[in-house]
Order: sequence, then structure tokens, then C-alpha cells
Amino acid sequence: MLTECMAVIAGAWAPNVIWSLRAGPRRFNELRIDIPPVSAKVLSARLSELAERGVVNRNVRPTSPPSVEYELTDLGEELIPALDAIVEVGHRLKALRE
Repeated sequence: MLTECMAVIAGAWAPNVIWSLRAGPRRFNELRIDIPPVSAKVLSARLSELAERGVVNRNVRPTSPPSVEYELTDLGEELIPALDAIVEVGHRLKALRE
């Protein structure tokens, strides 16, 4: 089971995408702003992969022109505590180097 979970969060920028979506639905360009170093191509690929794995929902809004929002599924929400723990350990590791 660890391997399955790590496969989800090990993809380039996947943890960042999940972390950005923890606050609620975001549009593609909002995610690009949240994660400045990620290219549009990689972000698009990561969102597709996360949607295929059941971590992210892609919702097309019936606006003119149509807009797309991404949000975490219930399964995706379950990853937030794990990412919180990783961030906390990261803070402690950084403090040890200072």
C-alpha cells in the first residue's frame, strides 16, 4: 500500500498540486500562479494523472467560454495529513542545517 500511495505523490509537482488544491477548487491558471516553476505541459500531465488515479476531479463549468476547475476528491483530501507531516519534517530538517 505504501508503494501505491508513493506512486501518487512521487510524480513531479504532484504534491504541489495536491497542496494547492487543499484550499478548494482552482482553475488551471490559478495553479500555475501557485506553482510558478511548473510548466503548463507538466501541470496538465500531472492533473490528468491525478484525475486518473481518483485524487482530483476535473469539473467543466457551463460558462461562456467554458471554464475548468480542479478539486480534490475525498481520496485526495486524505493525502493532506500525510503532506502536512512531510512539510513539518521538512521544517525540522531545514532548522538543523541553519
